[in-house]
Amino acid sequence: MLREQWDTFNPGDIFLGDKGFVSYYDVFKLLDKGVDSVVTLSRRKPVMAKDADKILGEDDFLIHWPKPKWSKHLSYSRDEWLALPDQLVLRQIKVKVTEPGFRTQSFHIITTLTEASIYSAKAIADLYYQRWDIELFFRDIKTTMGMDILRCKSPSMIRKELVMHFIVYNCLRLLMLKAAIKAGVPVRLIRFKASVQALRQWEPLLKSEMSAQEQARLLSLLCDSIAASVLHSRPGRREPRCKKRRPKNFQRMTKPRHEMQEALHRSQYRAEGA
Repeated sequence: MLREQWDTFNPGDIFLGDKGFVSYYDVFKLLDKGVDSVVTLSRRKPVMAKDADKILGEDDFLIHWPKPKWSKHLSYSRDEWLALPDQLVLRQIKVKVTEPGFRTQSFHIITTLTEASIYSAKAIADLYYQRWDIELFFRDIKTTMGMDILRCKSPSMIRKELVMHFIVYNCLRLLMLKAAIKAGVPVRLIRFKASVQALRQWEPLLKSEMSAQEQARLLSLLCDSIAASVLHSRPGRREPRCKKRRPKNFQRMTKPRHEMQEALHRSQYRAEGA
């Protein structure tokens, strides 16, 4: 799917991806289009300082990747493999995670931004840190908008359900962007859930009959209400991966309702003869 979107990149863009996108072929193809990459190292072992081509700084090396060996399991043809260069000159940066709340203590970034005088290691690490926003966006779609459980049964209806969620999500993001531009704040600081709640509260009023001027005035007030829900930065705040409340001790419905048999006195068994 990434390769289907190559034409959407422009020269000078930077592709930001997690460890699922670290590929010799993709990095070269994007670089050939004038697009740099910043991805997480996963499949290859990190290059040690003694094997680096040049040491740019602490845990910051200039390295080279040899072309992978040909295999029929590769996702591209042999002719495409032959057209690849014998090696790629890349930059490897080790990032140490000191902020509490993250499971990872350190990881390695691979990038084609090799000019250390222009792109510092800290700037590249900060850029990759912003990639975490996409995980929060997924949470907004699945949890806040309720797409974690799909209601439809057939594949065609499931596709329609997904598309409708994406349409609503993009409309909300566009409204948040307009509110952020009007208030002069970064859009990533506006809370998504608060924006959804504000839109739900204003929806009955916006659906009523009114003039175009009155509707524009209400939309402007709605943008002001959304822009007021700014997510304040809380450095050092821990977000453990756990639930705040213990789940109820009920069985899971693994069969249709008419076939389901409840276990009597679940978790309240007594020893015989007691």
